[in-house]
Amino acid sequence: MAAALIIKKLNFIASQGKEDLPIFETVSISTPDEIVKFKAEALRIWGNGTRIYQQAAAYTLMLNTGLRTGEALGPLNSDIDLENQVIHLQRGVKEVFRREGTESTSGREVKIGKLKSTSSKRDVPLNQAAVDAILDLRAERYFGEDTPLISDEHGGYTRPVNFRKRYYRILEAAGLEQRGLHTLRHTFATNLVNGVKQPDGTIRALSPRQVADLLGHSTSEITELYYVKKDTSRLAGITAGFEL
Repeated sequence: MAAALIIKKLNFIASQGKEDLPIFETVSISTPDEIVKFKAEALRIWGNGTRIYQQAAAYTLMLNTGLRTGEALGPLNSDIDLENQVIHLQRGVKEVFRREGTESTSGREVKIGKLKSTSSKRDVPLNQAAVDAILDLRAERYFGEDTPLISDEHGGYTRPVNFRKRYYRILEAAGLEQRGLHTLRHTFATNLVNGVKQPDGTIRALSPRQVADLLGHSTSEITELYYVKKDTSRLAGITAGFEL
Protein backbone atom coordinates (compact mmCIF):
# COMPACT_ATOMS: atom_id res chain seq x y z
CA MET A 1 0.00 0.00 0.00
CA ALA A 2 2.77 2.43 0.99
CA ALA A 3 4.72 1.63 -2.17
CA ALA A 4 1.63 2.26 -4.31
CA LEU A 5 1.08 5.64 -2.69
CA ILE A 6 4.70 6.61 -3.28
CA ILE A 7 4.52 5.56 -6.94
CA LYS A 8 1.29 7.54 -7.34
CA LYS A 9 2.99 10.60 -5.85
CA LEU A 10 6.00 10.25 -8.14
CA ASN A 11 3.75 9.87 -11.17
CA PHE A 12 1.92 13.05 -10.21
CA ILE A 13 5.19 14.93 -9.80
CA ALA A 14 6.37 13.72 -13.20
CA SER A 15 3.10 14.77 -14.84
CA GLN A 16 3.66 18.27 -13.51
CA GLY A 17 7.12 18.41 -15.04
CA LYS A 18 8.68 18.51 -11.60
CA GLU A 19 10.52 15.21 -11.58
CA ASP A 20 13.83 16.99 -11.05
CA LEU A 21 12.73 18.80 -7.90
CA PRO A 22 15.25 18.33 -5.05
CA ILE A 23 12.89 16.29 -2.88
CA PHE A 24 15.82 14.93 -0.85
CA GLU A 25 16.80 18.39 0.34
CA THR A 26 14.05 18.22 2.95
CA VAL A 27 16.05 15.54 4.78
CA SER A 28 17.99 17.08 7.65
CA ILE A 29 21.26 15.44 8.67
CA SER A 30 24.27 16.35 10.78
CA THR A 31 27.74 16.66 9.27
CA PRO A 32 30.73 14.91 10.87
CA ASP A 33 31.94 18.24 12.29
CA GLU A 34 28.51 18.94 13.77
CA ILE A 35 28.45 15.50 15.38
CA VAL A 36 31.85 16.14 16.98
CA LYS A 37 30.65 19.50 18.36
CA PHE A 38 27.41 18.00 19.62
CA LYS A 39 29.13 15.14 21.43
CA ALA A 40 31.71 17.47 22.98
CA GLU A 41 28.95 19.63 24.46
CA ALA A 42 26.68 16.73 25.42
CA LEU A 43 29.39 15.03 27.47
CA ARG A 44 30.67 18.15 29.24
CA ILE A 45 31.02 17.88 33.01
CA TRP A 46 30.85 20.24 35.98
CA GLY A 47 33.87 20.93 38.14
CA ASN A 48 32.81 18.15 40.52
CA GLY A 49 32.92 15.60 37.70
CA THR A 50 29.16 15.17 37.18
CA ARG A 51 27.54 15.53 33.76
CA ILE A 52 25.93 18.83 32.86
CA TYR A 53 23.29 17.04 30.78
CA GLN A 54 21.55 13.93 32.09
CA GLN A 55 21.30 10.88 29.82
CA ALA A 56 23.52 12.54 27.19
CA ALA A 57 24.76 9.17 25.92
CA ALA A 58 21.20 8.40 24.81
CA TYR A 59 21.64 10.70 21.82
CA THR A 60 24.78 8.83 20.77
CA LEU A 61 22.76 5.61 21.05
CA MET A 62 20.09 7.03 18.73
CA LEU A 63 22.73 8.26 16.28
CA ASN A 64 24.17 4.74 16.03
CA THR A 65 20.91 2.77 15.87
CA GLY A 66 18.44 5.03 14.07
CA LEU A 67 15.88 4.60 16.85
CA ARG A 68 12.85 6.88 16.98
CA THR A 69 12.47 8.89 20.20
CA GLY A 70 9.69 6.68 21.51
CA GLU A 71 11.67 3.55 20.61
CA ALA A 72 14.78 4.80 22.40
CA LEU A 73 12.86 5.58 25.59
CA GLY A 74 10.95 2.28 25.62
CA PRO A 75 13.47 -0.55 26.19
CA LEU A 76 13.99 -2.02 29.63
CA ASN A 77 17.49 -3.09 30.60
CA SER A 78 16.28 -6.68 30.21
CA ASP A 79 15.51 -6.00 26.52
CA ILE A 80 19.20 -5.43 25.84
CA ASP A 81 21.56 -8.32 25.05
CA LEU A 82 25.07 -6.92 25.18
CA GLU A 83 26.65 -10.33 24.63
CA ASN A 84 25.02 -10.59 21.21
CA GLN A 85 24.95 -6.80 20.76
CA VAL A 86 21.24 -6.36 20.09
CA ILE A 87 18.20 -4.51 21.49
CA HIS A 88 14.86 -6.31 21.35
CA LEU A 89 12.30 -3.55 20.70
CA GLN A 90 9.05 -4.47 22.45
CA ARG A 91 7.33 -1.19 23.34
CA GLY A 92 7.33 2.55 22.78
CA VAL A 93 6.87 5.67 24.88
CA LYS A 94 4.74 8.68 23.99
CA GLU A 95 3.07 11.58 25.73
CA VAL A 96 -0.67 12.09 25.51
CA PHE A 97 -3.15 14.56 26.98
CA ARG A 98 -4.72 13.36 30.20
CA ARG A 99 -8.32 12.25 29.96
CA GLU A 100 -11.10 11.55 32.41
CA GLY A 101 -13.57 9.39 30.56
CA THR A 102 -14.22 11.14 27.25
CA GLU A 103 -13.06 14.54 28.52
CA SER A 104 -9.55 15.97 28.18
CA THR A 105 -8.00 17.45 31.31
CA SER A 106 -5.02 19.72 31.81
CA GLY A 107 -1.55 18.28 31.61
CA ARG A 108 0.07 15.39 29.78
CA GLU A 109 1.08 11.91 30.82
CA VAL A 110 3.52 9.29 29.62
CA LYS A 111 1.93 6.29 27.93
CA ILE A 112 3.70 2.99 27.33
CA GLY A 113 2.32 0.93 24.50
CA LYS A 114 2.72 -0.68 21.13
CA LEU A 115 5.34 0.46 18.65
CA LYS A 116 4.40 2.52 15.59
CA SER A 117 3.83 -0.46 13.29
CA THR A 118 4.32 -4.20 12.97
CA SER A 119 7.68 -3.68 11.28
CA SER A 120 8.77 -1.42 14.16
CA LYS A 121 8.89 -4.40 16.52
CA ARG A 122 12.35 -5.66 15.67
CA ASP A 123 15.82 -6.56 16.85
CA VAL A 124 18.25 -3.66 16.47
CA PRO A 125 21.96 -4.51 16.16
CA LEU A 126 24.42 -2.54 18.26
CA ASN A 127 27.78 -1.32 17.02
CA GLN A 128 30.54 -0.60 19.53
CA ALA A 129 29.58 3.08 19.86
CA ALA A 130 26.02 2.02 20.75
CA VAL A 131 27.29 -0.53 23.30
CA ASP A 132 29.51 2.12 24.88
CA ALA A 133 26.55 4.49 25.07
CA ILE A 134 24.46 1.86 26.88
CA LEU A 135 27.26 1.21 29.37
CA ASP A 136 27.57 4.98 29.89
CA LEU A 137 23.82 5.28 30.57
CA ARG A 138 23.91 2.40 33.06
CA ALA A 139 26.92 3.87 34.85
CA GLU A 140 25.02 7.13 35.24
CA ARG A 141 21.72 5.61 36.34
CA TYR A 142 20.67 1.98 36.83
CA PHE A 143 17.61 0.82 38.77
CA GLY A 144 17.54 -2.84 37.74
CA GLU A 145 16.81 -5.10 34.78
CA ASP A 146 13.07 -4.40 34.81
CA THR A 147 13.46 -0.62 34.61
CA PRO A 148 14.03 1.57 31.52
CA LEU A 149 17.53 1.97 30.17
CA ILE A 150 16.89 5.71 29.78
CA SER A 151 15.11 6.30 33.07
CA ASP A 152 14.16 9.38 35.04
CA GLU A 153 15.61 10.05 38.49
CA HIS A 154 13.06 7.71 40.08
CA GLY A 155 13.62 4.76 37.77
CA GLY A 156 10.53 5.43 35.66
CA TYR A 157 10.15 6.22 31.98
CA THR A 158 11.60 9.52 30.78
CA ARG A 159 9.11 12.04 29.44
CA PRO A 160 9.71 12.62 25.72
CA VAL A 161 9.21 16.37 26.13
CA ASN A 162 12.05 16.56 28.69
CA PHE A 163 14.25 14.41 26.48
CA ARG A 164 13.67 16.74 23.52
CA LYS A 165 14.23 19.92 25.57
CA ARG A 166 17.58 18.59 26.77
CA TYR A 167 18.58 17.86 23.17
CA TYR A 168 17.71 21.41 22.10
CA ARG A 169 19.69 22.84 25.02
CA ILE A 170 22.76 20.91 23.88
CA LEU A 171 22.35 22.13 20.29
CA GLU A 172 22.05 25.74 21.45
CA ALA A 173 25.06 25.52 23.77
CA ALA A 174 27.12 23.92 20.99
CA GLY A 175 26.18 26.71 18.57
CA LEU A 176 24.39 24.32 16.23
CA GLU A 177 21.21 24.78 14.21
CA GLN A 178 18.03 23.79 16.02
CA ARG A 179 16.82 20.55 14.43
CA GLY A 180 14.48 17.84 15.59
CA LEU A 181 15.59 14.59 17.20
CA HIS A 182 14.67 12.83 13.95
CA THR A 183 17.87 14.34 12.52
CA LEU A 184 19.80 11.63 14.38
CA ARG A 185 17.73 8.94 12.62
CA HIS A 186 18.18 10.64 9.23
CA THR A 187 21.93 10.92 9.76
CA PHE A 188 22.18 7.23 10.64
CA ALA A 189 20.21 6.19 7.54
CA THR A 190 22.12 8.52 5.21
CA ASN A 191 25.53 7.25 6.33
CA LEU A 192 24.49 3.63 5.85
CA VAL A 193 23.06 4.12 2.35
CA ASN A 194 25.62 6.61 1.01
CA GLY A 195 28.42 4.68 2.66
CA VAL A 196 31.37 5.40 4.91
CA LYS A 197 34.87 5.61 3.49
CA GLN A 198 37.17 2.90 4.85
CA PRO A 199 40.92 3.22 5.59
CA ASP A 200 41.74 1.44 2.31
CA GLY A 201 39.76 4.00 0.32
CA THR A 202 36.75 1.80 -0.40
CA ILE A 203 33.22 2.82 0.57
CA ARG A 204 31.23 0.48 2.78
CA ALA A 205 27.47 0.83 2.40
CA LEU A 206 24.21 -1.04 2.94
CA SER A 207 21.32 -1.45 0.53
CA PRO A 208 18.15 0.64 1.04
CA ARG A 209 16.29 -2.59 1.86
CA GLN A 210 18.77 -3.43 4.63
CA VAL A 211 18.51 0.08 6.07
CA ALA A 212 14.70 -0.05 5.88
CA ASP A 213 14.77 -3.21 7.99
CA LEU A 214 17.07 -1.55 10.53
CA LEU A 215 14.76 1.48 10.76
CA GLY A 216 11.59 -0.57 10.98
CA HIS A 217 10.17 0.62 7.64
CA SER A 218 7.81 -1.61 5.69
CA THR A 219 9.33 -0.57 2.33
CA SER A 220 12.72 0.69 1.19
CA GLU A 221 10.99 3.43 -0.85
CA ILE A 222 10.07 5.22 2.37
CA THR A 223 13.70 5.05 3.50
CA GLU A 224 15.09 6.43 0.23
CA LEU A 225 12.52 9.20 -0.22
CA TYR A 226 12.23 10.59 3.28
CA TYR A 227 15.27 9.47 5.28
CA VAL A 228 18.35 9.59 3.06
CA LYS A 229 20.11 12.74 1.89
CA LYS A 230 21.90 11.87 -1.34
CA ASP A 231 25.60 12.67 -1.57
CA THR A 232 26.79 12.34 -5.16
CA SER A 233 30.21 13.75 -4.28
CA ARG A 234 31.11 10.27 -3.02
CA LEU A 235 30.72 8.99 -6.58
CA ALA A 236 33.70 11.00 -7.85
CA GLY A 237 35.92 8.71 -9.94
CA ILE A 238 33.68 5.70 -9.42
CA THR A 239 33.23 5.08 -13.18
CA ALA A 240 37.00 4.75 -13.74
CA GLY A 241 37.60 1.35 -15.28
CA PHE A 242 34.14 1.19 -16.83
CA GLU A 243 35.08 2.93 -20.08
CA LEU A 244 33.12 1.76 -23.15
